[in-house]
Amino acid sequence: MFYHLYEMNHAAMAPWRAVAESMRVAYRNPFNPLAYTSIGRTFAAGFEVFERATRRYGKPAFGLPHTTIDGQQVAVHESVVLSKPFCDLLHFERCLKPGHPKDPRVLIVAPMSGHYATLLRGTVETLLPSADIYMTDWKDARMVPLSEGGFDLDDYIDYVIEMLHHLGEDTHVVAVCQPAVPVLAAVARMEAEKDRFAPSSMTLMGGPIDTRVKPTAVNELAKSHPISWFEENVIMPVPWPQPGMMRQVYPGFLQLSGFMSMNLDRHMIAHKDFFVHLVKNDGDSADKHRDFYDEYLAVMDLTAEFYLQTVETVFINHSLPKGEMTHRGKLVDPSKIVNTALMTVEGENDDISGVGQTEAAQTLCSNLPDHMRLHYVQPDVGHYGVFNGSRFRREIAPRIVKFMHEQGKDARAAKRANLRAIEGGKRRTGTSGE
Repeated sequence: MFYHLYEMNHAAMAPWRAVAESMRVAYRNPFNPLAYTSIGRTFAAGFEVFERATRRYGKPAFGLPHTTIDGQQVAVHESVVLSKPFCDLLHFERCLKPGHPKDPRVLIVAPMSGHYATLLRGTVETLLPSADIYMTDWKDARMVPLSEGGFDLDDYIDYVIEMLHHLGEDTHVVAVCQPAVPVLAAVARMEAEKDRFAPSSMTLMGGPIDTRVKPTAVNELAKSHPISWFEENVIMPVPWPQPGMMRQVYPGFLQLSGFMSMNLDRHMIAHKDFFVHLVKNDGDSADKHRDFYDEYLAVMDLTAEFYLQTVETVFINHSLPKGEMTHRGKLVDPSKIVNTALMTVEGENDDISGVGQTEAAQTLCSNLPDHMRLHYVQPDVGHYGVFNGSRFRREIAPRIVKFMHEQGKDARAAKRANLRAIEGGKRRTGTSGE
C-alpha cells in the first residue's frame, strides 16, 4: 500500500511540477525584463528547486561518445552484446586503428543496489583508454514483467558466469561494492569446476566480503533486525500500471531515503547552495549540482528475493567468510581459486564497506600464490572515491590496469616460459639456484 501511496503522491504533484517548470522558463526567458533582476532569478530558482525536488529521475545515459588514446580522440560505440531479462551486457567499443596493442578485456560488474550502472560512468571513462570495457547494465525490477520469473542471488551468480563465458578466455573482472560477493562466488564455482573461462584476474573494490570487520552503520542496521523484519517492512508489490505490476520488490525510493538520511544535513546544504548559485547566476556550480543529483536521485527497484537473500547471506549470516555460502546447492569455496589473480581495493574513509571487509577476500583465497595477489588502501577517500574521482584516476586506476597486464594470459605464459628457460639453463650447466 505504501508504494501505491508514493505513486499517487507523485501523480498528484504532476500539475504543480508543470506549473513550476512553466514559471521557471518564463522567469528565465531572455525577453522577460525580470530575468535580468535579482527578483526574477530568485523566483526562477525557487521554481526549479521545487520541480527538481518533486520529479522522478529516469535512468541517465552513459554519454561516452569518445575517449583519448595516445593523445588522439577515438570514437566509442555503446552497444548491447547480450540481453537477459534482468540485465544487459554493454560493450563500449573503441574504434581503434589497425595494429593497436592488445588491451585487457574487462567485465565491470556494476552494483545492483538501488542506483543504475551509470553511477560508474567515471570508472568506465577512466579505464576506457587502457581497456576493452564490457559492463553489466541491471534493469529496474519494476519494469520486468512477472512472466520473466524471479531473480535472486543464485541467478546473479549465474549471470556473471554466463557473461564470462560469452566474453571468452583471458577476461578480467572488476566488481564494485555490492557485486564483490557474487563475483567472488562465481569465480570460486568456476575454479571448482575447472572452467577454462574463469577470469585471468578479479578486482574487488569496496565490497562487503566480511562485514564483521569494522562494521559500518549500514552493516549494523542490517544486523540489528531479523530477515522477517525486512520482509514485512520494506518489501512491496509494484503498483499498476508499471510493466512489473505485482512483482515483489525493494523499492528504489526506500533505498534512496536511507542513503539521504545518513547525510541529510549535507543534502539540505547542497540544495540551499544550489538555490544561491541560481540566484547569483553561477552556472558552473549549478550545473555540477544538477549533474550529481540527476545521477544520485535516479534509483531502481530490486527484486525481493535478491534483496532478502543478499541481506541474509552477506550481512546477517556472514555465510561467505564462514564457509557456509552455497550456489545452486553447491558450496562456495574461495580456496579453490588458483588460476584467477586477486586484487582488492579499499578507501581509508569508506563508511559503507569498512576497511578490511574487502581485504578479507585475500584470506579466503588461501591457495593463491603471493605473486597473484595485491591489496591497496587509498588514503583520504570514502566509498565513492574508491571507484570515481581524481584519486581514482591518479592512484587506483593505474594500479588496476598494471595488475591486469601482469596477470593476463600472455604475460603469465611468457613468465612461465622464461622460468622454464632459466631452469633448463641451470640443468645444462649443472648450477643450482643457490
